[in-house]
Amino acid sequence: MASVSAENVRKSYGALEVIHGIDIAISDGEFVVLVGPSGCGKSTLLRMIAGLEAISGGVIRIGNTVVNEIPPKDRDIAMVFQNYALYPHMTVRENMAFSLKLRGAERSVIEERVKKAAGILGLETYLDRYPKQLSGGQRQRVAMGRAIVRDPQVFLFDEPLSNLDAKLRVQMRTEIKALHQQLRTTSIYVTHDQIEAMTMADRIVVMHDGIVEQIGTPIELYDSPANLFVAGFIGSPAINLLRGTLRKNNGRSWVATDAGIELPLGNNAAGQDGQPVVYGIRPEHLSPAGQDGLPVRVGVVEPTGANTFVYAELAGAQLCGVFTERHGFEPGGTVHLMPQVDRVHLFDADSGRRLPA
Repeated sequence: MASVSAENVRKSYGALEVIHGIDIAISDGEFVVLVGPSGCGKSTLLRMIAGLEAISGGVIRIGNTVVNEIPPKDRDIAMVFQNYALYPHMTVRENMAFSLKLRGAERSVIEERVKKAAGILGLETYLDRYPKQLSGGQRQRVAMGRAIVRDPQVFLFDEPLSNLDAKLRVQMRTEIKALHQQLRTTSIYVTHDQIEAMTMADRIVVMHDGIVEQIGTPIELYDSPANLFVAGFIGSPAINLLRGTLRKNNGRSWVATDAGIELPLGNNAAGQDGQPVVYGIRPEHLSPAGQDGLPVRVGVVEPTGANTFVYAELAGAQLCGVFTERHGFEPGGTVHLMPQVDRVHLFDADSGRRLPA
């Protein structure tokens, strides 16, 4: 196992720079997820760590070794791809053993490692099958098994669950997390799915337009987003964001919207009176209230069993609330909701940066 670091790493295609000086430090044994929308640069960064893309500037280290000029096969990493990349004419056993055979490993070593990996992944009874005889989840296990037998310093995962159905994705992300807890090998995982990132990562790197917006644990990113992009990207359903002007008077603070709605704040809210701001409140932090609450018109009600999602309108702005209790909301009706003021996020409207609590 080894640490991984990227120091001022850049990537350009001609005059177009797509990675803009990224700095990341990943500890030995850590599971880090790179997450962001399509085109943000997360897969490009992973491929540079793997050596599949040349870097245009900066330094990448695996352990204490600078690997900028080291070819992929000599970086002691193993990569799991989105499309499995299994050899169709080889059995599961042969697919898992292939990289060790290329290295010239002894047969006893190959057999021992394949047996161990198959046991970890529950593939013992499938070793003599061909990929076409396996389900999507089983093929992905074989791809992971092929990586495990190499006993690398670092695992790299490039959206490995994208081709699976929703139920199997949930199962496989649990299995990958359990696998990491067992092996404790440094792992870097790329996905555009923030639910995968939240449920699997020790730490998350949120990327956008070739830069790092924030690095932190899942809870840190959820509870203390650094800016509007992170707040809007992390969380499902997404955070409610309402634009307005910060008002302060006689120790009281609130946000006034253009429609004349007063959004409540704690008395020690940061920012200056008259400052344009964005008021953020997560759906689960809205509670039914009396006439003192915000009057919203219910649009769509989505019962999921454990929770009920309510999509509503507040003076032209869209809101979503998530409720565990049964409230009997009806489309077209008006209800009053009160934000939990200690859970409100306030952002500067111009810079997008979160104002300190």
